[in-house]
Amino acid sequence: MLNYILHGDAAAGPGLLIAHGLFGSARNWGVIAKRLSQDRPVVAVDMRNHGQSPWYDTHSYIDMADDLAEVIDHLGGAWDVLGHSMGGKAAMVLALTHPEKLRRLIVADIAPVAYDHSQMQYIEAMRAVDLARVSKRSDALAQLEGVDDPQLRSFFLQSLDIAERRWRLNLDVLAAEMPKILSFPDTDARFDGPTLFLSGAESHYVDRAYRPRIKALFPRAQFAKIPGAGHWLHAEKPREFEAAVRHWLAVTQAA
Repeated sequence: MLNYILHGDAAAGPGLLIAHGLFGSARNWGVIAKRLSQDRPVVAVDMRNHGQSPWYDTHSYIDMADDLAEVIDHLGGAWDVLGHSMGGKAAMVLALTHPEKLRRLIVADIAPVAYDHSQMQYIEAMRAVDLARVSKRSDALAQLEGVDDPQLRSFFLQSLDIAERRWRLNLDVLAAEMPKILSFPDTDARFDGPTLFLSGAESHYVDRAYRPRIKALFPRAQFAKIPGAGHWLHAEKPREFEAAVRHWLAVTQAA
């Protein structure tokens, strides 16, 4: 089963499950998860091949959705689910294949479509780090060539285990499965529960042209944007992101 971090009181009943994006981890969501846990229990998971979760030879969205379903079965009840980017696609597939396990769905800056922007350059940058010469984080930082964004470099290094000199990312499988990660399963299923597509206003991941497809799969979909935020909306505008999620959960009746 996936590793997860619980925030708040699990005895308070079903709450919110958070699925991170590619190269992320449950720890990345610590601050937001802790704040949201003031109103409900919040569980942030490490997706397969990430963080402290098991490594597998596959990384399809059906696999990831089944992983999330297993966690919800372990926790008990039906949960609200929030997913960002890759985690958002996994959350959508969970809703389409296991709708009884969700009350509501929040999809952060991703759509149920295939994208053509590969993330292989980041995998190659991490692979190029000579871990034998890494004794502190700055040693790895100096070797992350080709990653110009300082925020991205810092983000990637959160998945580096300095003591064991290893990445907590199954880079080989993520590389091999990149076409699946960029795609989305072809399906005619639909999720009839309340759904929010929350995007960064400066991001192009949820184009208006995708709305007919979104509505076909998620008839009750609502759309909102966070001004001044891009794809990493929860990291760029954490307070605004938290407020938007909290407000929508407060005013939307669960399925």
